Amino acid sequence: MNETYISDKTFEKKDFNKNPLEKGEYENCIFNNCNFSGIDLSEYKFIDCAFDGCNLSLVKLNETVLRDVKFIECKMLGIGFDNCHEFGLSFSFDGCMLNNTSFYKTKINKTSFKNSQLMEADFTETDLTGSVIDNCDLAKAVFDRTILAGADFRTSYNYSIDPDNNKIKKARFSVYGVSGLLGKYDIVIEK
Repeated sequence: MNETYISDKTFEKKDFNKNPLEKGEYENCIFNNCNFSGIDLSEYKFIDCAFDGCNLSLVKLNETVLRDVKFIECKMLGIGFDNCHEFGLSFSFDGCMLNNTSFYKTKINKTSFKNSQLMEADFTETDLTGSVIDNCDLAKAVFDRTILAGADFRTSYNYSIDPDNNKIKKARFSVYGVSGLLGKYDIVIEK
């Protein structure tokens, strides 16, 4: 059976709960203000696609291919990115709500997270080498045996990262965020 291949198409204000997106490969497609909430996108392929203003909360991504995908101003609560197809996994986020998402054991180095909420996100054993986490709220996000080498956290806030339990060589932090690295020591830091 041939897999559907769709390229260079723009989807505007589609509700895929009412009219499901055809399973297949989508290349260089744009999804504007679409509703994917709770949809099973397992084994779909999205390559060089952009999702702008979409609701992707609780989508299922078992073996889903996400290659060079941009998410802009999207609501993406409770997604398991750790279930995506590993090969070529790459995406960026700008202005997204990514609370309660899981990146467990994913290799997503050089990923860009900008102006996003990542509250209670799980980065356990994630490889974020060289990633930029710019102006993001990381309240209660979990960093456990995470590779943060060369990652840039200078403008992000509310994180708690144990330097003894994560690889942070050459990671960048601002002086204002240093308390997020020293939390386990129960010390008082004053300006």
